Amino acid sequence: MIQAVLFDFDGTLADSFAAITASTNYVRGCYGFPPLSEAEVRQFVGYGLVHLMTTLVPGVPVEEAVARYREHHTGVMFTHTRLMPGVAETVAQLAQRGFRMAVCSNKRVEFTQQLVATLGLKNYFACVLGPDDVGQRAKPDPAMVLEALDRLKVSASQAVYIGDMIVDVRTAKAAGIPGWLIVPPDSPLRRELRDDLKPDRVLESFRELQKLLPESVPAA
Repeated sequence: MIQAVLFDFDGTLADSFAAITASTNYVRGCYGFPPLSEAEVRQFVGYGLVHLMTTLVPGVPVEEAVARYREHHTGVMFTHTRLMPGVAETVAQLAQRGFRMAVCSNKRVEFTQQLVATLGLKNYFACVLGPDDVGQRAKPDPAMVLEALDRLKVSASQAVYIGDMIVDVRTAKAAGIPGWLIVPPDSPLRRELRDDLKPDRVLESFRELQKLLPESVPAA
């Protein structure tokens, strides 16, 4: 029986792509690259900041680019990030039912923790994890998910990981945990879900979790 729910952050709990795009374009501008659209940037989100900078600001010192991104991001992440539809009420409902919950994101954990608090979700999560907590092992490495399971004191069979990207499917499979993706009907991602990359469930909206998860969880 599912007793714990683990969540990705960007694109799952929150729409932070405007903030990510703004900081990415700031760094690109520092090195003479033209700005990219949000749609172009979001294709490369999900594998960590080093991957994002290496891919979208190629040929520059990656540590320097990462530092510039982070410095800029502190000025835009709060104003350019909002909860995805249905998240506030669904997370509150799951907490009321007794689910233990955690966040596992490739975003710098300090940023994720601050955003979770600012968006009003802090009290619902037992832990908020990032690569910083597991030796910089970013998803699809399962280290974050396995650490979350340990902290929540549940087995892989008692938990589910909720995400919105292929990297989340790979992470869930690597951790031996069921993985569910939230993918709107018109998303091009649906065409990428090959047999080896299919999640255990594909949801159209975050609110579906209220129907799919048990009405109550036994007390620990």
